[in-house]
Amino acid sequence: MAESPGGKEPNVSFETHPSRYVHWKFSVEGPVARLLMDVQEDRPMREGYVLKTNSYDLGVDIELWDAVERLRFEHPEARCLIIGSAKDRIFCSGANIYMLGSSTHAFKVNFCKFTNETRLYLEDASQNSGLRSIAAISGACAGGGYELALACDEILLVDDSSSAVSLPEVPLLAVLPGTGGLTRVVDKRKVRRDLADVFSSLGEGVKGKRALQWNLVDQAIPLSKFEGALKERAAAIAAMATKRDGPGVALPPVASPGEYVSVELDPRLRVATLTVRGPKSAPADTAADLRKEGASNWHLQTARELDMALLDLRFNQPEIGVIVLKTLGDPSLVLDHDAKLMELARTDWFADEIVHKLKRVLKRLDLTARSLLAIIDKGSCFAGSLAELAFAADRSYMLDAEEEEDGPSLCFTLMNLGALPMSNGLSRLQTRFLGDPDKASDEILHPFNAAHAMKAGLVTFTPDDIDWEDEVRLAVEERASLSPDALTGMEANLRFAGPETMETKIFGRLSAWQNWIFQRPNAVGEHGALTLYGKPERARFSWVRT
Repeated sequence: MAESPGGKEPNVSFETHPSRYVHWKFSVEGPVARLLMDVQEDRPMREGYVLKTNSYDLGVDIELWDAVERLRFEHPEARCLIIGSAKDRIFCSGANIYMLGSSTHAFKVNFCKFTNETRLYLEDASQNSGLRSIAAISGACAGGGYELALACDEILLVDDSSSAVSLPEVPLLAVLPGTGGLTRVVDKRKVRRDLADVFSSLGEGVKGKRALQWNLVDQAIPLSKFEGALKERAAAIAAMATKRDGPGVALPPVASPGEYVSVELDPRLRVATLTVRGPKSAPADTAADLRKEGASNWHLQTARELDMALLDLRFNQPEIGVIVLKTLGDPSLVLDHDAKLMELARTDWFADEIVHKLKRVLKRLDLTARSLLAIIDKGSCFAGSLAELAFAADRSYMLDAEEEEDGPSLCFTLMNLGALPMSNGLSRLQTRFLGDPDKASDEILHPFNAAHAMKAGLVTFTPDDIDWEDEVRLAVEERASLSPDALTGMEANLRFAGPETMETKIFGRLSAWQNWIFQRPNAVGEHGALTLYGKPERARFSWVRT
């Protein structure tokens, strides 16, 4: 059951708006926002399954992702987010099993990756935007439902006979929780390993006072007192948060192709060329000017266009194996925009939010299972924030032009020194120079030509004018010819050198363990647990441990 009906997933659009939400009720009342899950079972993203018991598919999660993004930009007044359910006696039963069982392997993995990114996005909003969140659980909360709750700052559970939290994937489906559940239970909630083992082996879950005792929730409250306690806690959290002044900034639809980001596909070679263009004019001088630019600000618009392009490549172009990263424009303008944004971000929440958006999009690039080759050619502007594209790449090729003034340069700003960290908590320069950390310092804040960049270890290869086209072509063709499975594993291992964080654990385990399990017969074979879910036939396992 590796393929969906027809053998190809339908194209996915990530563009939406609260006025078009199907599965969530979204409201903001002063400092408290609410997102109530109300999944319409007859409105799945594609045919072949129904979304019963508040289960979710990608369409449900796209709305959640969009809502959190809009809260951060459009509603600075919101300082506490309550995530609950509009349905009686059910919070969320997790990802829809029939959707997973009928999806391609690539879709399952990318679906899990997107849901993980969205949960981490929620945690990032708490850490960097002052938007703390409460999961208000009444009724069953299973699998991905509990993983959503785990991403919140606090979990409040109704203490009654029907409300319980569970991670039943191992006993019921022969897979792992796909959205960081196991990692957060022990790393974030600090649940004892033996109790976590018991919890993750129970199909029925844990209720009330035991859930509180095991630290699976923060409060277990009788139903009659639950709403009052929830409102009181939300008000207290909102009162403690730092107030963000000024009106929000509307986020209009993202055009495709965008003004600053475009993608050219070569299906024959399985290569996509992703080009990012630099700014066309000088940056906004003040926070008020930046607010007038709004979503048309170069950094923000570019980040949003790049985000959509990466998601499109993941979900709608599954056979593309190599992404060639290019830039075009005036490097000096990029440096000016970076410097001004970093200056304004010290005091202005909107500027700071743009920086965090850039950070999140670049993390999505890091986590994209495609080979990334940066091509630094004539007319390139791999400078400052755009230089991060080169350091996100698996390899970089920089033209060593015969006439130096005709050649490209690499330029850096403070953005490259920690403002845009990877999932491992380090900058891309720090990750590159683990053996020589002094190289990732402010001494690097000057332009590098090809010869100097090569000597400094900033690029992989520097072909000259004569060999340039052939070397680049051969590099791309060679990369595209290698096994996608081996490349995915190799790239995931190499991109995140250095310290391990909860975030890298989540994605590393998804890339390795869940990716492997999703292809094993015990889960997805003819007699696998995921295949047979909801049917009278029991799963048949191979008992050989590997």
